[in-house]
Amino acid sequence: MRRVQPASQLRPGEDGRVMTATLTPPRVPTRDAVRRSLTFVAFAGGAAAALTTLATSLGIGVVGWFLTDGGAHGEPRDGLRAGGTAWLMGHGSGIHVEGVALTAIPLGLTVICAWVAWRFGLRVGESVAGHGPDAEALAEGEHDVTVPVAVGLFTAAYVIVAVLVGVFSGTAETQPSLGPVVLWSIALAGLVGGAAITVGSGRAAVWLSLAPTAARATAYTMGVMLVFFLIASALAFTVALLLDFSTALNVLSRLHTDTGDAVLFALLAVTVLPNAVLFAGAYLLGPGFAVGTGTLVSPSVVAVGPVPMFPLLAALPDNGPTPAWTPYLVGVPVLCAAAGAVWAGRRHPNTAWDQGALRGGLAGVLTGVVFGLFALVAGGAVGPGRMADVGPEAGQVLVHGIVSFGIGGLVGGLLVTWWSRRRTPVESS
Repeated sequence: MRRVQPASQLRPGEDGRVMTATLTPPRVPTRDAVRRSLTFVAFAGGAAAALTTLATSLGIGVVGWFLTDGGAHGEPRDGLRAGGTAWLMGHGSGIHVEGVALTAIPLGLTVICAWVAWRFGLRVGESVAGHGPDAEALAEGEHDVTVPVAVGLFTAAYVIVAVLVGVFSGTAETQPSLGPVVLWSIALAGLVGGAAITVGSGRAAVWLSLAPTAARATAYTMGVMLVFFLIASALAFTVALLLDFSTALNVLSRLHTDTGDAVLFALLAVTVLPNAVLFAGAYLLGPGFAVGTGTLVSPSVVAVGPVPMFPLLAALPDNGPTPAWTPYLVGVPVLCAAAGAVWAGRRHPNTAWDQGALRGGLAGVLTGVVFGLFALVAGGAVGPGRMADVGPEAGQVLVHGIVSFGIGGLVGGLLVTWWSRRRTPVESS
């Protein structure tokens, strides 16, 4: 009996009837091909993160141009330029309107850009998760530069888009500042997007596992404290606005706005809501904030002159002596810090008194520093004359925040330590 040769081993013309090509192993991509793929994914992700929010801002600019007067004045490119300018302002670019500098940052736009950068960063991280050296190469000492390279390319693409927008959107009248735009773009793409790439690629879990437990617990406690205080600040602002909501409606009526103008006013109010929340936080800490040169809004003193007709300003307290209970609002940050330390202690329990006190106190100090940085970017110039000084005094907010959050964190750290020590014998029995 003649032995039949497997078809995978037959060669063309070997028996005159069967002609089958030999099977070849799958092609393994080379390291250069992998690198090119990483380069494309990271660079395209950074550009897409910038272009997504930019396209939305341009579309809103055109819609706003049409709603103002039905497109009777100007051209659609004027709406596009306005949308591009608004996008740049969300990235820290001050502009000039009829010679008046406007340097305040609409943090609502910044928050949206940060969220989009985070989402695209996660996708880039998931796409490059398989890049870099394998476990054997890492064991031999090869460095893993996948995340740094991806973050650098992601940031570079974002910055290039921002600079191009600044060049083409700027005019002799507006004069956008490209320096702050580059810095804010690096912060959004490099820090926010970079953190997302690290998380999406899985490196964050590996690197965080190498950090000391105390450091991870302190960082988590700081995050909880900050979230608690921002929620309290948002509630304080909301209550203040609702108590005098009729004034806000009266402002809109006196401006004689139609439907289109009302929509634009609402969008403008949304873009500065984070600023208002940070103003409320500075108020709760004690230093308060200014609404013009020589003015002050704080729990103990309210000295405000005439203000622009803007609906959100209806949340300002009445000028003159403050009620007897408002100075006690400075205890809210202390309570938020203590509650944050207790809440975080449920996830990271601790039975050592010194560690509990150090963890809570240090987390409170870090919370004060972070909120001080927030207060630094919350204000700026919003108009001519005395409106060139609007916002919290960042230095005073920093000092009050460190003291208030530090004390609250210390108390909360001791409380959660006492609770952990109290429960330990019960759980071990």
